[in-house]
Amino acid sequence: MKRIEKISLSHGSGGEPSWRIISELFLKEFYNPFLSPLTDSAILTLSSHNLLNGLKTCVPPLGKKEAGISCRDIKIAFTTDSYVIKPLFFSGGDIGKLAIAGTVNDLSVMGSKPLFISCGLIIEEGFEYDLLERIILSMKETALDSGVQIVTGDTKVVEKGAADGIFINTAGIGLVMDGVKLMRERIEPGDKVIINGTIGEHGISVISRREGIDFESEIESDCSPLNSLITSVLESTADIKFMRDPTRGGLASTLNEFVKGMKWGIVLNENDIPVSKGVRAVSDMLGFDPLYIANEGKVVMVVSSADKENVLKIMQNHPQGRDTRIIGEIVSSPQGMVVLKTAVGGARIVDMVSGEQLPRIC
Repeated sequence: MKRIEKISLSHGSGGEPSWRIISELFLKEFYNPFLSPLTDSAILTLSSHNLLNGLKTCVPPLGKKEAGISCRDIKIAFTTDSYVIKPLFFSGGDIGKLAIAGTVNDLSVMGSKPLFISCGLIIEEGFEYDLLERIILSMKETALDSGVQIVTGDTKVVEKGAADGIFINTAGIGLVMDGVKLMRERIEPGDKVIINGTIGEHGISVISRREGIDFESEIESDCSPLNSLITSVLESTADIKFMRDPTRGGLASTLNEFVKGMKWGIVLNENDIPVSKGVRAVSDMLGFDPLYIANEGKVVMVVSSADKENVLKIMQNHPQGRDTRIIGEIVSSPQGMVVLKTAVGGARIVDMVSGEQLPRIC
């Protein structure tokens, strides 16, 4: 394959160009067993022996109702992300809300309870203080809503023209819940693919505000922390095999990450994938495929077939999961591929996005 000569917007899309630069450069040079799974958060184990000798502390078991203190190895999820969205404010959210919600969700889909977040700001000279205050207050409110604390941070100011208003970097730490085993290796044919609602709102909200496109009814971003919804599912007895939040590259790219290198595939049913009339209409008008449009308040899970009804009930009874649907199934063939059964009775392969459909939306 031809060597990459220059970085393009597509390398930040979450699609195939992103995976190429990750595998050919970042993973190659930074390789270690914590990074190699390339999940939304790294799972790290802190030895109880080291904790007792160093920190002199024990922690209560997570995900269990019994009281008491347990001295044991502790698993934490650790993640980081950067937010460069344009525009900074959009219907349903802003860059501050997005930064906190995105970090919370990256921790939650790894089976952890988010606890602490850092906040790094790169601010362009001349940025209005009132806008900065709005962003910080939005971060504060979202952190309070999700039960996390912003515990450390950094601020840099760069010359005018060296940034696009403001960029935000966050890192987050969460404690992995007891008994949770979210691994692609546990997925098997017959398992069901579930999503908690309609797709595409975030990307359409951002692009419409950026381009000044007016619609009869404004489409709001689904930007929201999902830790409450995810915890309610993980604390049940349901067998959850794996989960991700379909952000950059949308549902299609996320599911392609699921099947990459595996001895099974995914078959989706187009009629079962929830897409609002507004998103469908705008996508048709602008030539976008909702499967590839970013979301910021969605989680896609692979669930044991035996537990599908239990999971549906739990999620549909939660405010963030009322539109939860089973959208597909794990199949033994074709392996390593995502196939869509179309509404007209045909079938097509759903590839990972090869370029940048909607730049700068997360």
